Formats: sequence, structure tokens, C-alpha cells
Amino acid sequence: MRNVGVREISRKTGFSPATVSNALNHKRGVNKETAAIILRAAHELGYDRPSRVTHVNFVLARKNGLVLDEGTFHPGVIEGVERAASLQDMSTVFTTIELADRQAAARQAYEVTHDSSSAIVLLGTEMAEEDYDLFRGSEVPLVVVDGWSDHLFLDCIVTSNENSAFRAVSYLIEMGHREIGYIAGSYRIKNFPLRERGYRRAMREANLPVNPAFRVEVGTVVNSAYESMREWLATNPTLPSAFFVENDIMAFGCMRAMTEWGIKIPEDVSMFGFDDLTYASISNPPLSTVRVPNREMGELAVRTLVERMREPRDYTSVVHLSTTFVERQSVARL
Repeated sequence: MRNVGVREISRKTGFSPATVSNALNHKRGVNKETAAIILRAAHELGYDRPSRVTHVNFVLARKNGLVLDEGTFHPGVIEGVERAASLQDMSTVFTTIELADRQAAARQAYEVTHDSSSAIVLLGTEMAEEDYDLFRGSEVPLVVVDGWSDHLFLDCIVTSNENSAFRAVSYLIEMGHREIGYIAGSYRIKNFPLRERGYRRAMREANLPVNPAFRVEVGTVVNSAYESMREWLATNPTLPSAFFVENDIMAFGCMRAMTEWGIKIPEDVSMFGFDDLTYASISNPPLSTVRVPNREMGELAVRTLVERMREPRDYTSVVHLSTTFVERQSVARL
């Protein structure tokens, strides 16, 4: 590859060598439009200066752990990030930001978004809309996994929540179920309302009523879901023939409570989860669910970061990844 220098890029773009040098080194003082033009020209000319980015910073934004702490979703994302970063000769470092301590979270977020040696994969599972303000104007490349902002334009990789839930509930309907309940988490992350919307759409398109008596709100860790379901069952409710559950963790806790109550799964009630966590295949009975491509999300996040560094652009994208249907023994055909 021929040696391309700052002056050649300067001649091609019309910007001064100093401006070109500052843009290539990601220094402040060069506006985004100018930097994008310079970096694009450098790429077209074959400029091959090694990136200053040496590592990917996996930032786990933790609100309260009520969804993250017991799941195996984010370890899979981390595995994908580490694998893809290694292929780019980058290391992976880890930062946990406790969002409940706003002052400390703001300080940490500033540090990671101003570390020019890193690019960020931000785990957004527990983040609320206001939490994204901490990362506004990041000076380093940033991709959000399993989260998104409605007010900021960020590159995001998310699960196709609504359509996945729609497919799951449509399957329950195809299996002959007409009274289908909904088990919702008492802590509402941004994914959950979309899953509920998919459930409601499937019921509506099948001309089936959504019975509010069959919507049960439970805790989002196994023990709290178990306790919540026990409390609900103690009211001697009428049971639907099937439940769609917002995630597998809640399903495990609810299934344990039902079994102790003498309710047989799937003979009395069918259960369908979301995530395909490690234990879904060995629960009693094995849980029908949808598999979220968590490792692939991590890999795609790193590839997206590398692409943005090599060829900056003035727009962002939200990529929805589909889930894989996993049929096991927790759903009965009526």
C-alpha cells in the first residue's frame, strides 16, 4: 500500500494540514461534518494510520439488578464482544456504572466517553430514557446493545421484542389456546411493554379477548416471581389455559409456585417464556421460549464500532435482530 500523508488528504479535501491532522487524531475543535469529510477522504485514499483505539470498553449500566443479576443474557453478549474485539487485535475492558448513584454515574460516564483509546459497547437492558443523557455527545464511538433512546440518535442493536412475542402468542393460539394470560414484570424495563404489545396484537388479530384478570404482575428475579405467583394463586383465581411470560427468569419462579400449588404444567396450564436462558432446557418441564442471539449481538456491536471508526457517517441506525423459536414440553396442544 502506498504511503498516503496528511498533505495529500489536505489537497483532496481543501482543508489545512493542521485541520486534517486534528481530525485524524480525533482531537476536539474540528466540527463533526468536517471530520467526517476528512476521515472519508483518508479512507478512500488508503490512509492506513493505526487507530488510537486499543480496546473495547464493555459498559454495564446497572439500575438495580432486578433484570440483569440472575440472567445469562449479558454474559453471552460479553463473550461475543470479546471474540470480535480479539479478531480486531483489541482487548476488552469492563466498567459497571451504578445508575442509582447519579453523581457517581455521571462522573464515570464522562470518563469512559472521553477516553480516546477506547470504543464503547453500552449494555442498555436496565436503562431508562433519562439515563441515556449521561452518554450524550460521546467523543468516542459508542454502540448500545439491548437498549435504545427515544430522544438521542445512537447506534443500537436490539431484539425484535414485539414481533417475537407476537409469534410466540400466535403459536399458543395455533396449539388451540383461547384464554391466554400475560405474566408481566413488576419492574418495567423498556423491552417489556413491546412484548406486551406483541401479545395484545396476536390476541386482537385472532379475535380473542384480553382478560385483565389473566394479567399477573410478578417480581423479576426467581424468588420474587415465585412469591408473587404464590400470592396470586392464594386468591383462588380462575386460570387461563396458557401464559406468555415476559422472560424465562419469571417463568421459572412462576412454574415452581404453580407446581407446589398442585398445578400441572402443561396439563393444567401451558407456559411460554422469552430469552432461552441456560436453565430453560432443564427446567421441569423444559420451557418453550424464544432464543435471543446474545453472542451475535455482541459481535455485531464490535463490527459496527470498527465500521464507524473506518468510515464515519452522519446518521445512526437501530438494528433489530430476530429470535429463534424453541419448542419444548411446557406447552400442551388442546
